[in-house]
Amino acid sequence: MIRIATEADAAACHAIYAPIVQSSAITFETDLPGEEAMRGRILTRLATHPWLVWEENGEVLAYAYGGRFRERAAYDWIAETSIYVHENARRRGIARRLYGALLGAMRLQGINQAVGVITLPGATSVAMHEAMGFAPAGVWPKAGYKLSQWWDVGVWSLFLSEPETPPVAVIPFAQLAASGAMDRFLQNL
Repeated sequence: MIRIATEADAAACHAIYAPIVQSSAITFETDLPGEEAMRGRILTRLATHPWLVWEENGEVLAYAYGGRFRERAAYDWIAETSIYVHENARRRGIARRLYGALLGAMRLQGINQAVGVITLPGATSVAMHEAMGFAPAGVWPKAGYKLSQWWDVGVWSLFLSEPETPPVAVIPFAQLAASGAMDRFLQNL
């Protein structure tokens, strides 16, 4: 089941994220944030952007969220996306379905472009993004240092809708969720 995250999902999200922080360059975060920080991230993000979880039998197996690409108001219609899947739940199609729901939620908000930032070579992430319709948009060479080496970072982008001129304001995610539109959207997946 795909649903909107709540603060009660902080421990499960942190448990999924912890081994990725500790043993990979998938994220450039180097210190574990802790459950309280994860709870704060969920609550803060949900005000403006979606944070969705994949739950099976009461257990959260994956989470995905969107967020501001840059702080300037001119960037309001583009969002950076992230997804993390529990190591025991990979290769089951969860990532593509959850990511598809995330992209659909951002479309409902009026966000017209999604950006995935991938530590290279990142073959699995590149393949998933390209299967979802993302296209390469550039590479930042030696952008981050983690695990005793420098890593390149690639950017993939996907237009969710054609930008309007002038654009309509993006609907804050909390407002979209409160309207019931997200519940109806998730029920139809």
